[in-house]
Amino acid sequence: MSKKAIYPGTFDPFTNGHLDVLERALNIFEHVDVVLAENSQKQTLFSVEERFDMVREVVRDLPNVSVDVLREGLLADYARQAGASAIVRGVRQVKDFEYEFQMSLLNRHLYPEVTTVFLMPNVKYTYVASTIIREVSMLGGDVSKFVHPYVLDQLSRKRAERRAH
Repeated sequence: MSKKAIYPGTFDPFTNGHLDVLERALNIFEHVDVVLAENSQKQTLFSVEERFDMVREVVRDLPNVSVDVLREGLLADYARQAGASAIVRGVRQVKDFEYEFQMSLLNRHLYPEVTTVFLMPNVKYTYVASTIIREVSMLGGDVSKFVHPYVLDQLSRKRAERRAH
């Protein structure tokens, strides 16, 4: 069995909490693919290309990490094609676990060889969610402790674009 995992998410934007979960996954797996989901049900601040660029910049110095985009299809099929033995999911609170548990059971049904691994971030990131980071940043709040400097620059750029319109 492969020691490769995939870490899927919308990552709008990629936060230090996401990075913490990724680093924890790298302590378990030989290789982790960060897979950006192009989710039509979510209205994102950043395009999938912008999110890909941000994640790639944040993880560029991490060994054994690659970044990809799942534009269509099932995550279980992507995991199978990538040769992944695990799907990594970050869980901050019970509310997260309920949804992730359902998804893990469905993915196991679709691809029985894959295991979902739930990882909790450092306690200092348990309240950090991309949605909150976006909202606070767009309102001019300081989110510098919660995102990589490159992501902070991209959030500032988006805020300036919105003000210009």
